[in-house]
Amino acid sequence: MVDDYDTMVRIIRSLLKQLGFTNIEGATSGGEALQKLKGGGYGLVISDCKMEPMSGIDLLQTVRADEALKDTPFIIVTADTRTENVITAKKAGVNNYIVKPFNVGTLKTKIAAVLGEF
Repeated sequence: MVDDYDTMVRIIRSLLKQLGFTNIEGATSGGEALQKLKGGGYGLVISDCKMEPMSGIDLLQTVRADEALKDTPFIIVTADTRTENVITAKKAGVNNYIVKPFNVGTLKTKIAAVLGEF
């Protein structure tokens, strides 16, 4: 889980725990997330879209360009519903897109669409 607001990291971590996930790591920047990802062993990235200095789209593009990380499932979370943002994320290779605010049911549906039922 990547979000530059630590509170959002805690909220999504709590929702993921409700869904039965136990191995959850948070990062408060795209750079921190990228360092963790390069360490290996991650099965899913859930990233906020609007972060500085590395946005969620920038992180996604970096992940997709990295041979070792390119197949990592990636979900973007955003409050911005403009069509061009969804198109940009899709072109960058996002697996799914969640619009804030959302609940545990929405999160489960979006993750299941990417990973299959869990």
